[in-house]
Amino acid sequence: MNNPLPTLLLLLAVLVGSSLTHVRSDASDHRYKEGDSVPLYANKVGPFHNPSETYRFFDLPFCVPDHLKEKKEALGEVLNGDRLVSAPYKLNFRDEKTSAVVCRKTLTKEEVARFRSAIDKDYYFQMYYDDLPIWGFIGKVDKEGKTDPSEYKYFLYKHIQFDVLYNKDRVIEVSVRMDPHSLLDLTEDKEVETEFLYTVKWKETDTPFEKRMEKYSLSSSQPHHLEIHWFSIINSCVTVLLLTGFLATILMRVLKNDFVKYAQDEEAADDQEETGWKYIHGDVFRFPKYKSLFAAALGSGTQLFTLTVFIFLLALVGVFYPYNRGALFTALVVIYALTSGVAGYTATSFYCQLEGNNWVRNLLLTGCLFCGPLFLTFCFLNTVAIIYSATAALPFGTIVVILLIWTLVTSPLLVLGGIAGKNSKSEFQAPVRTTKYPREIPQLPWYRSTLPQMAMAGFLPFSAIYIELYYIFASVWGHRIYTIYSILFIVFIILLIVTAFITVALTYFQLAAEDHEWWWRSFLCGGSTGLFIYAYCLYYYYARSDMSGFMQTSFFFGYMACICYGFFLMLGMVGFRASLFFVRHIYKSIKCE
Repeated sequence: MNNPLPTLLLLLAVLVGSSLTHVRSDASDHRYKEGDSVPLYANKVGPFHNPSETYRFFDLPFCVPDHLKEKKEALGEVLNGDRLVSAPYKLNFRDEKTSAVVCRKTLTKEEVARFRSAIDKDYYFQMYYDDLPIWGFIGKVDKEGKTDPSEYKYFLYKHIQFDVLYNKDRVIEVSVRMDPHSLLDLTEDKEVETEFLYTVKWKETDTPFEKRMEKYSLSSSQPHHLEIHWFSIINSCVTVLLLTGFLATILMRVLKNDFVKYAQDEEAADDQEETGWKYIHGDVFRFPKYKSLFAAALGSGTQLFTLTVFIFLLALVGVFYPYNRGALFTALVVIYALTSGVAGYTATSFYCQLEGNNWVRNLLLTGCLFCGPLFLTFCFLNTVAIIYSATAALPFGTIVVILLIWTLVTSPLLVLGGIAGKNSKSEFQAPVRTTKYPREIPQLPWYRSTLPQMAMAGFLPFSAIYIELYYIFASVWGHRIYTIYSILFIVFIILLIVTAFITVALTYFQLAAEDHEWWWRSFLCGGSTGLFIYAYCLYYYYARSDMSGFMQTSFFFGYMACICYGFFLMLGMVGFRASLFFVRHIYKSIKCE
């Protein structure tokens, strides 16, 4: 049967391209005449330092418009926690307003307490005007000259100033300023009468419409940050050059000596006994224990590697520009669903090469190996979000859509890939014969056991990427914008190279010590970088971020556990594939009886 991967990848490219074109404003061409209504949506509010803990805009007692309308959102937008509703402000195109009244209302004691609590937690709000993001803080705390928190004063901003730049008939930029002279004192628990105001100022600019999103990525491109990113790459490249140069020199010299020694041993076989990696040639290709689990891990790792490569391709061609709401989440869901055939094909074909019999059970294990922990984590975290009434809680309809995608796309493609893998009828290519009974593994020192080897294998790849990790974390779990995908792609390539080389080196030293159980060891050593990344999560959360609260903590460590587990599977696959190529090569180069 022909390899189905090219067809799957072509279908993947078509569907992903069509799924990422959804994000548009109501005015699809973004062109307006003077006085036209420009879509303005209120999105969410939440503590500035807790990016996962966001709530609907009108969960706080702001002025609600007469006709509240919810915007229909794409799957990725919902997964991103966006809940857009019509805002109470009217910002018609080129219609300047000075101190227009939104509403007059009396805040009850309960509403005052809610606002005060939000101000104390440094709440911000987010809106979208013609698909351009707007942020602002809802109030401020006056701590000047006061050390006792009970003496702090809490003020709500009641006057918002909108500054809009336009070029002919298009909106180019929008920003908000909170009037520091228009404050409402909410320090005491009592009813307060107030009016909410807003001002709109329009100014013409020469900036073309095509460049209006560039300002959001400027922070990533500032010279200071670029220097750090390039330092990260130089650090990684030096690590790679030193490691690969050292390993290549050592391994080539040692292997050359081994080949010469084994050639001499063949001429004087009776004089001395075989030692080293040649001695275990009859066991080195003995299939590993738990081969169904091993094949499933290999299939899942291959799928995640394919997913990562496609995400990078989309990022490099500019799909994930700043605040393209939900595009990344949409891409992740769609590509993961469509690459399930890769997992099925890889796992089943390798399982059959290992002379496995129950390929159906292997296919089920492959489908659940990554999705299972991810689903359980999601169920727990979604329950937490529901309890908190946060926007991170997915609506029932969205959960149904995801289940339908898994049922109608992911599962059938997984089965088709598995059938194709079973029918490929490829045999495992072993250059030497495997003996009937395994040799006993000699007693080895503690540092040659699995855990110390994993620690050594994970540290070097992690040291090559740790500088870039901070910026990724600050983007995913903060408000920094990451746009230099080319640098991130280079770091990813370096990560793969270092992982492959260090795993190959450790595999050689393991075989030289006459330990032939290298299959699982190479996978675990390759994937151990994922454990180091999770350890970095602890450092980042407690030392580099201001995140707090049960919801934010559970979301951070829960979803990072899934991401690091995915890295473990993907890099484990890379480590094993590199080791398998190396082991086949060296045993093909010697004559074994």
